[in-house]
Amino acid sequence: MKRIACIAGALLLIATPYSGRAAGDGDRSGFNRHWYLQVQAGAAYTLGETSFGDLVSPAAALSAGYRFSPVWGLRFGLSGWQARGAWASPASPYDYNFLQGNVEATLDLANLFGRFNPTRTVNPYLFAGVGLNYAFNNDEAVALNDAGYTMDNIWSDSKAFAVGRMGVGVNFRVSNRVQLGLEVNANILSDKFNSKKAGNVDWHFNALAGLSIRLGKSHRKAAAPAVVPATPVKPAEPAETPQESETQPAPEQPAPTPAVEKPQPLRENIFFRIGKTNISEEEQPKIRSLVDYLKKNTVATVRITGYADAATGSQRRNLQLSEQRARNVSDALQQAGIPADRINIDYKGDTEQPFSTAVENRVSICIAR
Repeated sequence: MKRIACIAGALLLIATPYSGRAAGDGDRSGFNRHWYLQVQAGAAYTLGETSFGDLVSPAAALSAGYRFSPVWGLRFGLSGWQARGAWASPASPYDYNFLQGNVEATLDLANLFGRFNPTRTVNPYLFAGVGLNYAFNNDEAVALNDAGYTMDNIWSDSKAFAVGRMGVGVNFRVSNRVQLGLEVNANILSDKFNSKKAGNVDWHFNALAGLSIRLGKSHRKAAAPAVVPATPVKPAEPAETPQESETQPAPEQPAPTPAVEKPQPLRENIFFRIGKTNISEEEQPKIRSLVDYLKKNTVATVRITGYADAATGSQRRNLQLSEQRARNVSDALQQAGIPADRINIDYKGDTEQPFSTAVENRVSICIAR
């Protein structure tokens, strides 16, 4: 059990750089409840008194799971194949078979301690539940007992056992629907499971690798916010000046000031390479476009908002990246002669994702008006 706890802690540390803060209004993706199928195969080990290698046997599992929140889910599975026991002295191993039905709750550690992120690469999880084990084909143990080895918990034909189980696993994202996974689980059964009397419960362990396939969409994407151009405001008509008397001539009315139309806002999206904050040569024309607009419209200002994609990096690192991206655009405008008091900067890290792809969210959005 100490080893399982250590593995859980290690998987959580691995996943931390891929997590952000808790999902909120700025999250651009929403969770969808969905089913998934899981196929696994590997090795089993029934705790005993002989060498480790003598007690290792093949194992397999087929499961269907339902995720009803970003953190919690249920899994229904059928596992089994072969278990192995051994009489210690002289060492006499024996095989028997079993099938086990399982029902367990699953806990997604990455979404528990971080922001829901459907494109996260590493996704560790814990699970715990109960099962019913149906063991059969115990002829080899029966033969040893008949030969005089006196196994006090011997059973023949078949036998059913209640099971408590727990474990830890990690999934690695391959695509929106496919994940590769590794899992270790521990099963607690009656002392009669391996036909030998030990005065305590029997432990049966499995180490499995497998494939998970999501059925249906696991998330939905919100549309990027649209930028609404500002509507020019028409100056108010000058009020009429009342005449002092009928005999006095009306004072001359000043010529009305012609309405000046505000220019349409200009938006430029300055994109950056992954993990970078410098403005690439390909994005320089957008900087020149902003400079030309601000020099032509001398009362206009520009707001620069930096972002980082949520698919990579930690929350802290992404906040730093988004701030530096915004400041580098500001510095480029100032070097081109735009006063600092006409430039406003903001940065969101990965708490907001204005676009639907990770590549587009490595950006500084500049709106001049």
